[in-house]
Amino acid sequence: MLDITVEELIRSKEYLPIDVRAPIEHEEASIPGSVNIPLFTNEEREEIGILYKEAGSQAAKWRAMEIVSPKLPTLLNEIRDIENTGAKPVIHCWRGGSRSKSVASFLELSGVPSVRLDGGYRAYREYILENLHTLIPEKVVILHGLTGTGKTDILKNLQEKGYPVVDLEQMANHRGSLFGTIGIGNGHNQKTFDALLFNRLHELKGSNYYIVEAESKRIGRAAQHDCMMDQKRTGIHFLIQCSLQNRVDRIYNEYVSPYKQEQWFQDQVLEKVKKIEKRLKKPELIESIEVATFNKDYKTVISILLEHYYDPRYNHTIKDYSGDFTEINGEDSALAAVEIAKHLEKLQVAEAKVKAE
Repeated sequence: MLDITVEELIRSKEYLPIDVRAPIEHEEASIPGSVNIPLFTNEEREEIGILYKEAGSQAAKWRAMEIVSPKLPTLLNEIRDIENTGAKPVIHCWRGGSRSKSVASFLELSGVPSVRLDGGYRAYREYILENLHTLIPEKVVILHGLTGTGKTDILKNLQEKGYPVVDLEQMANHRGSLFGTIGIGNGHNQKTFDALLFNRLHELKGSNYYIVEAESKRIGRAAQHDCMMDQKRTGIHFLIQCSLQNRVDRIYNEYVSPYKQEQWFQDQVLEKVKKIEKRLKKPELIESIEVATFNKDYKTVISILLEHYYDPRYNHTIKDYSGDFTEINGEDSALAAVEIAKHLEKLQVAEAKVKAE
C-alpha cells in the first residue's frame, strides 16, 4: 500500500482520486475530477453514525462490516475498471481514516496495488488554501461593463483563443446577479469554488497575467479571496459598451428563451422581482414590473431592471477601480474578443520592450 501527498496528486496527470465517502459528502466538497465510489449510502452513513453515538465504536464497526461485505466485489471491480483505463486510482476519504484504509487493504488482498491519499480530502483542502495565493499571476486584466454587455461570452472567446482566462462565474456556478442561478441549479459552495479556482490557476502556471470579469466579492454562495480583490482594483481595465436593446436581447436569449414556457420559471422570476421591489421604492416602477411579469413580457421586465436597478448599482461599484479604461464595442462578442486580444498583444510587446531597455 502506497501513500502519496496532496502535492504529488496535483503534480501528476496519471492519478485519479477515488472518493469513498458517502454521496452527500462528495457533493458538499470534493477534489475536482474525482470519482465517487462510496462505501456507504447517505442513509447507511447516518445509521452507523447514530450507532456509534449510542452503542460505541465496536458496534458501529461491526454494522459497517455487515453493510460493506456484500458490496465489496462490485466496489473493487469499479476501481479495477478505472485502473484498466490507464489511470492510477488514489483512494481517499475525509481524513485518510478507516474508510480509505479498508478499501486500500481489500484492493491489496485482491491483488490490485493500491494508492492512498495521505490525510484525505481534509489535507487537500488545507493544501489549496495555503498555496492558492502563490499561483495568482502578477497582473490581472479585468472586463468591465453593464449587465448584459456580453462579458462572459467575450471571456469564453478569449479562452478558446488560448488566453489565460479565469471564469469566476463558472467556478461559482452563478451568473453574479439575483437571477444568477435560474436554469443552472444551485451555486457552488466556497469549498468547490476554491478547488476549481486552484485548478485553473495551476493550469495557468507560468503566465504573468490572467483575465477575469469584474465581479463583486461575493458571487452567489462563494466569495473571492481578498488578495484577488485587492489586485483587481489596480489592474488593466477594459470597458465593454453596447446598446440597451442589445443587452436586453442578450439577457432574454440566455435567461428567458430556454425556459419561458415553464411555470417554475415565472414563479422564480416573480420571487426574485419581489426582492428587488423592496429596494426600488418607486410604486410606479414596481407596478410596471409586476404587470409585465404576470403578462410574461420579460423584455420589458429586463429593460426596467437594467435601467432602474442594475445600471445605477454598477455605476456606483465601478468607482472602486483606479486607472485608465479602454473602451471596447461589445455589440458582437466575438469581434470584441478579437479587439481585446489585439490590445493585449500590444501590451505584451510594450512590456517586453521596457524589460529589454
